[in-house]
Amino acid sequence: MARFENVKASSTASNPFEGLGVEDRLKKHIVEGIKKNLEEHLGDALKIYTPLEIINEVLLDGMKTVGELFGAGKMQLPFVLQSAEVMKAAVRQLEPLMEKVEGGEKGSILLATVAGDVHDIGKNLVDIILSNNGYRVVNIGIKQSINAILDKTIETKCQVIGLSGLLVKSTLVMRDNLLELNSRGLSSYPVILGGAALTRAYVEQDLSSIYEGRVFYARDAFEGLRLMGVLSEGGEPNGTIEAPSAPPAPDDEPYEAVRVRSHRIDELERDLYVFSGIKSDIAPVKNPPRIPFYGAKRHIKFDIFEIYKYINPIALFRGQWQFKRPEGMGNIEFNQWIDSNASPIFERMKRELGSVLKPKVKWGYFPCSSSGNDLIIYRDDLRTEWLRFNFPRQRDGRRSCITDFFAPSESGATDTVGFQIVTVGSQASELERELFAKGDFQDYLFVHGMSVETAEALAEFWHRQMRIELGIADQEPDEMRLLFSAKYHGARYSFGYPACPNLEDQAKLFELMSPEDIGIELSEEFMLIPEQSTSAIIVHHPEAKYFNIR
Repeated sequence: MARFENVKASSTASNPFEGLGVEDRLKKHIVEGIKKNLEEHLGDALKIYTPLEIINEVLLDGMKTVGELFGAGKMQLPFVLQSAEVMKAAVRQLEPLMEKVEGGEKGSILLATVAGDVHDIGKNLVDIILSNNGYRVVNIGIKQSINAILDKTIETKCQVIGLSGLLVKSTLVMRDNLLELNSRGLSSYPVILGGAALTRAYVEQDLSSIYEGRVFYARDAFEGLRLMGVLSEGGEPNGTIEAPSAPPAPDDEPYEAVRVRSHRIDELERDLYVFSGIKSDIAPVKNPPRIPFYGAKRHIKFDIFEIYKYINPIALFRGQWQFKRPEGMGNIEFNQWIDSNASPIFERMKRELGSVLKPKVKWGYFPCSSSGNDLIIYRDDLRTEWLRFNFPRQRDGRRSCITDFFAPSESGATDTVGFQIVTVGSQASELERELFAKGDFQDYLFVHGMSVETAEALAEFWHRQMRIELGIADQEPDEMRLLFSAKYHGARYSFGYPACPNLEDQAKLFELMSPEDIGIELSEEFMLIPEQSTSAIIVHHPEAKYFNIR
């Protein structure tokens, strides 16, 4: 079977370096991610070159090839990280032999996840790629205030500031950070922004218009590498670095109107939450399920290998681990490649993380009713209002809102709503930090992806138990792939996504569920800690399916 060029750290030859000169041997180590005999071959190179020459003229040339292969779709991210591991190991061996030269690096950048945001996988991947391509990276971690960012940038004499964040709110924090740079007279710093909620248009138009300096959007680590290359070479591109041009707009429509928006809902669109008097055509269930019990319960004893069965392999392999089907390869061939390459990693992660992941669940049921866009939760007397969730409604189309799945308060009837919050514990995050610090970049990616998807699997597994408790397990699919497509009765809506995007609702969930006793906390920006946790509202209505808010 044809396979990707240069993607595996192995060779069928008894000696893959046979007949190669010292430079080509070292480049082969980097490009193919081969650690065996690296120390010996570096020793050979030191007889000819200085340590700095080996890094700058040989090893970095190998990393350049890695970047080109990745950009051409001929190398998968996990193998890029394997190359980075070899690069780091080589530099670690050469560093004691080098004299430290101030400013000798290609360039320098401070990386931070902005205040209130706990996600760091994207930022750390940028760190790996830049630091192994000759740049000095100062990575100060997650939840960083603008004061901390600027103090550390000045202290460490970094040339560029890189900010990351996953949430829509993080994009607003980035905007405020840029304004603060303006007010302090520090707009001479170029700023690179990245994160799932950002769009190129938002950065290159909206944020560029308010920042007095230069601000750039990096879709991924390799775009960040390209930007750093231009900046470190003294590029003064008058506010722009050459980037993909905006898609052409229809003749009668300005580009502003065709921007691609984030999959999350901008919290400023408050009109979506205000009930206008128009509802969808969804009719509440005449006889809703009886509450299995009132309030919240806890479950902490699980067979982790049972939970593993509920991991969605496509989400893990292609989403988290980023094994992508290259252009020109058919699905059948790619699936065979996945079976040979990704599946053994999956089996290894199952074994190695069996004692690391600690599944715990808090779940419960409450009487409720709806009022416009509000879901009212009652005390156990079925009359006293406890709290309300306010959900957005579609502007057009069916005009759906989560509240439409529940009996309206004016009917005098009460309905039943469920909630769940699950985690696989904090030990996975601790292991990730250890792997990252040691330079085990590939396993860092694998452990992170596996722990996040195991939390999702736990949520899927427990949702099934809740359907059984609610007496709506009448449409359970026979195949897991149908389970992953939500081909069952009802729906599980996770907070932070289109139907219930307001993360501040997590505070109300905490009031109802008190999940602190299973080790889950809420950040100041209403994100779950540990990161490998997820929460949801459980809806029993047979018409409940995922929908977007527009």
